[in-house]
This record gives sequence, C-alpha cells and structure tokens, in this order.
Amino acid sequence: MKIGFFDSGIGGLSLVGYARTKLPDADFIFYADTDNVPYGTKTKEEITALSDKAVAFLISKGAGAIVIACNTATSAAAPYLRSKYNIPIIGIEPAVKPAVKIPGHKRILVIATPFTVREKKLHDLVDRVDIEHRVDMLPTPELVKFAEQGEFDSNRVKIYLEDCFKDLNKEDYCAVVCGCTHFIHFKKLFIDIFGPDITVLDGGKGTVNNLCRHLKQDGYQDTKGKTGKTTYYRSGREVTDKDTLEFYQMVIKHAAE
Repeated sequence: MKIGFFDSGIGGLSLVGYARTKLPDADFIFYADTDNVPYGTKTKEEITALSDKAVAFLISKGAGAIVIACNTATSAAAPYLRSKYNIPIIGIEPAVKPAVKIPGHKRILVIATPFTVREKKLHDLVDRVDIEHRVDMLPTPELVKFAEQGEFDSNRVKIYLEDCFKDLNKEDYCAVVCGCTHFIHFKKLFIDIFGPDITVLDGGKGTVNNLCRHLKQDGYQDTKGKTGKTTYYRSGREVTDKDTLEFYQMVIKHAAE
C-alpha cells in the first residue's frame, strides 16, 4: 500500500522524512501544491477545493492512506475529506498538548498562518488543553515564502521574525509551537531570538505516530528487506529533475536537525 502526503509546498517534507524512519519499507507519494502556495491566506472554500484535488490525485496514484501534512489544510478541510473518502486521512495539529505540560508558568507562543490562527479548530484545541491560559497565538505569514525559497536562517528572515515578536517579552516564554509544517525550519532562529532555554515544538512526529497506529489497526505489516520508494509531485506534475530532488532531500535533512 502506498501512503500519500500533501502540503501547500515543502513544509510537509519534514513528515515524509520522519515517516521514512518509522516505515522504511513503505512507498510514499508526496504532493506539494506549489502552484497554489501559500494556503494560509486563502479562504476556507479555496483551501478545501485544493485539498480535495490533492487527495483525489493521491488516490489515483494508489494511496491507501493519506496524511494532510499541512496545518492550514487540516483546519479547513479534514472533516470534509474524511466524509468524502473511505480511506484513513490523518491530519496534523499544533503541538499545544505537550507544550502546556512543560512545568512552570511561563507562556507558550503558537505561530501559524493567518487562516489557522483565525480558524475555530485551533481555538477549540487551546480552550480544551490550556487550563492555565498560558497560550498566545500569532500569525507569521511570510515564513512560508521564506521556507519555499530554502531561506531558513538568513538575516532577512531574522529581521522579519524580530519584527513579528517585537511586542513580546521574550523572557516570558518557555515554548514556541510551530503551527505550520514550514516553520520547523526556523528553529535555530527561534532559539537565537528567545534564548537557549526555549523549547521549539511541532506536530509532525505526533502525526506520523498517529499514522502508524492507524496502519497497525488496519493490519499493515512491514515488508522485511524491502526499501520503500518516495515519488514527488508538484501540483500533479512528477518531479524528476535532479536540482529539485536534491533540494527536497536538503529540506528533509534540515528539518531533522
């Protein structure tokens, strides 16, 4: 069985990389909707339509389970997609639950796309688990564009982030939660800005672990000795050029650092 992953762009590659360590024999299909990135500034209807197109494409290529490797698409479209397609569809959510378990009373900053910050799903999650009201939410829309360009630690990005965080007392925070799969690539800059004691969290590993639980429940078994293959698509076009494939491998490696 093939496992499909989709995102508006390269952010979801971090999940592909981690999933490969957990499912070394599985065949993956990754769909980056680069024709329409970013999703976070679009309407719910637009995001749902694009997500539906991505899922239909992945199923047409043989995917028997799909990971929505995009917080924005999960917020906008997951219930609709699950009602339409009779296969496991695993969404991602910001790692607020582990963040609020960090001892002490310092605050937690969730950064995400404008859509995710506005959408009810994130607010419901925070209301459910943030008993001590420690969580703040902040949109950082330009980070997706920087990530898509492979610009992870430039001075330009740092200036942008410092401007986003200028009204925050950095010493008040114990954690930054990445509410977008693109954002884990800026982990080193978050540490530079907030200090070495900051914890940077994202929901990628939890999502992949959830995928593995679903596969196990459905009777999936490892194929010993087989090495899984990953096929990449950009808005439905297979990626075969060396430069893009090497860029994707760099992105996967960078996310794991």
